[in-house]
Amino acid sequence: MSAISIRELKQSSGPTPQAAVLHVQLEKNKERSTKNGDPYYELHFADAENSLVLRVWQSTPMFSQASSMQDEAFYELSGDFSLGNDGRSIDSRQWQARPLESPEIEALLQGPAELRERQAMHYAYIEETVAQISDPRLLHLAQTLLQKWGTRLQRTGAARSNHHARRGGLVEHVGQMMRTAVQICEAYPMLNRDLLVTGVLFHDIGKLWENVYAERGFAMPYTEASELIGHIPMGMEIINKLWREAMDSPERASQWNELSPPSERVRLHLLHLIVAHHGELAFGSPVVPKTPEAQALHYIDNLDAKMEMFEQGYKVAEELGKNVYQRIFPLPGKLITPLECWGEQPTQKSAELSEEDPF
Repeated sequence: MSAISIRELKQSSGPTPQAAVLHVQLEKNKERSTKNGDPYYELHFADAENSLVLRVWQSTPMFSQASSMQDEAFYELSGDFSLGNDGRSIDSRQWQARPLESPEIEALLQGPAELRERQAMHYAYIEETVAQISDPRLLHLAQTLLQKWGTRLQRTGAARSNHHARRGGLVEHVGQMMRTAVQICEAYPMLNRDLLVTGVLFHDIGKLWENVYAERGFAMPYTEASELIGHIPMGMEIINKLWREAMDSPERASQWNELSPPSERVRLHLLHLIVAHHGELAFGSPVVPKTPEAQALHYIDNLDAKMEMFEQGYKVAEELGKNVYQRIFPLPGKLITPLECWGEQPTQKSAELSEEDPF
């Protein structure tokens, strides 16, 4: 039997056990006790897209095996599984585990083929769009970021929960935001495309230290620095660091000092996009958006996060009635099945008005 992902298992599972094979990493093996004092193990597993909890009771034959399973080790689980009542745990009275071989581990770390292809497509688009930045200062910052931390970016999550909370999720989030930013700049020519595209790339760059996954694993460690500072101030630090390093070159500093708009204003406006992208003081932004690009970035960020929540929500939400599904936090209400498109949708080219059309 071929291995399936945790997401596929959750989507297909119900109260009736079904046979399945999983390739996973054991994030944490926790020894606990029931209210009666009986010991049991709580195994927290993860793969590239999702996580699950498997509880092993003292009365089951797997109890002794669970005691020897090591944190951060990779395993194949095979057995009969059903979805727990909480929607995140898996129940099983009969399963087996074996350590994965090195090729199996490498394949697991890369994620399912569809996910790998999607993230590679987004990263290629990021590189392509960055290369089109015309402002030499913003181009230098963006390309330096990709050169120094591109690999790290590709294993960072956009969040710990709610949206793009997976290895490489930040690449998907930034790539989709860039597509939206480019289109919005066509609709609103007043926007500075170079600044907005660079702001998209840098807006969550502090998460390369706040939400980065282990090089060989699916755990997102907590660090003292990220807890004490947070990704917005860290993003400011990164921009200023790259800017100071660039200005250490006398030749570049001389060139940049002659450019218009002034280089110092370019740096300040980029910093403003980072500090204002949460949109409101109550949501963690030190200041509210005060430029068109900052306002646009905030809405683009929020829109992409919400669309991801809807997309993932439909995959796991319980059906309450015809076309009605349970609410998925933090979306504001119950999910409703989207309206299907009628006929063939117009392409961008066909939707454009001709020069002769007066309306």
